[in-house]
Amino acid sequence: MKRSASSLWVSTALIVVGILVWMLASTPRASAIPAFSRKYGTSCSTCHSNYPELNDFGEAFKMNGFKFPKDDEMFVKEPPVLLGAKAQKEAFPKALYPGEIPGSIPVAFRYSGNFNYNSQQPVTLGFLPRTDLFVPNTFTIIGAGSFGPNLSFWVDNDISSGGADALAGLGDGYLRYNDLGHYLHLPKDSLNIRMGQFELDLPFTQARSIDLTTYDIYNQASIAGLAGTTNNPFVFGIPQRGIEIGGYPNDGNFSWSVAFVNGSNNGPAMRNSKDVYVRVSQRFNLERDPSVRKEVQAAGPTGPRDHTSIRLGAFYYYGQNSLNMDGTLYTGLGTLNEPFYRAGGDFRFKYRAFDLYGLGMYGHDVNNMVVTNGEGTNLFFTSARPVTFAGGFTQAEYWVYPWMIALMRYDFVNSPTDMSNGVSRFDTRNRFSPGVQFLVRANIKLAFEYERRWQRPIPDSASFFRPNGIVSGLDFVF
Repeated sequence: MKRSASSLWVSTALIVVGILVWMLASTPRASAIPAFSRKYGTSCSTCHSNYPELNDFGEAFKMNGFKFPKDDEMFVKEPPVLLGAKAQKEAFPKALYPGEIPGSIPVAFRYSGNFNYNSQQPVTLGFLPRTDLFVPNTFTIIGAGSFGPNLSFWVDNDISSGGADALAGLGDGYLRYNDLGHYLHLPKDSLNIRMGQFELDLPFTQARSIDLTTYDIYNQASIAGLAGTTNNPFVFGIPQRGIEIGGYPNDGNFSWSVAFVNGSNNGPAMRNSKDVYVRVSQRFNLERDPSVRKEVQAAGPTGPRDHTSIRLGAFYYYGQNSLNMDGTLYTGLGTLNEPFYRAGGDFRFKYRAFDLYGLGMYGHDVNNMVVTNGEGTNLFFTSARPVTFAGGFTQAEYWVYPWMIALMRYDFVNSPTDMSNGVSRFDTRNRFSPGVQFLVRANIKLAFEYERRWQRPIPDSASFFRPNGIVSGLDFVF
């Protein structure tokens, strides 16, 4: 009897997974990846339980200006190059203040590529291959380090995207000064400043996420369509250009930040006004042992692990979308300023090998309509129903083994405006994304994710379809 194509596909997949599990089980303990691993001679698992996601120690390392939280000089294997003498420091401001640069060029590279399997798409939407054996995603160059006790920097640039230079460009590029509050006699790291292009201080990073797909709520833009003038390109998941002040005094369990940004994503400024973003969070350490609770992180029998903890946070973004500034979009009318805001809360719970986190967000954009006369001449703007949406995501991670992580994510966005614009069948669109990831080495990862997506309308018909699919990824850094 001939086997069906579907059964052959399943059998092949099981064989591949079996070989993969055998290979992982025989994998020796990994050692060092990119720039920081070279500098300290340590494994990437020191800061990442599943790269690029940071564990507790990695968070403390980042907050300390890319330095070990305690006794940093003892662990450095590549001493920095001093740019001056100690005498210059004593003679300042009559001499140039001395500094330092990393002992070796602090550059790392990251490559990722995906294999896609798509559900069959209706013919009216055009032909889409069911499978794409290998989709080059991004090749990124990363430079990060410190210029001394208080100055740190980060630059990452996607040299290529999608197998070419399409959409490639600068991600984050900033300079940060830690512990500026020292001069005001404030607790350590109560006041820091960051400037350049950077991802907002989001509850959960999009730029360095472990997931193969992006968070839907982070990609939500406000477009009124035929229901008004609102056409706001701002989305949470894209870096912004601006200045941020913030702090995490003493133990870092409480953190705050205020950023002033252009509000035009990672593009040039589109208006004179600036947007403001505020975030606060508080982590509660739930470790029973008081001595362990006070350390940067706890230690388990197989190495570093995170504290048992729960973190609660809140964020607020306020901006103003300006339209018709040159008078060509709506002839005869002046500039239209439409205020908008995003507000939300987040949580994260960690317990041994289990991690549960998520956020909810509400968006509100002032919307207007253009009043015209019978001849089509624009007369004035009038208020219309605001463009609003709500949504978020919840994700759970469980470390079956240190090298095998199971994941489940649920995304949802409720937007009546998007539904009326034909984005989805219902006001609320949701997506389930179970997956599993394997750390073949500390710097090499294989990831698999299934996506059950929301129903979308088929043009010129009363039917709908779900563009479900499987995404798998190969990711390595060096």
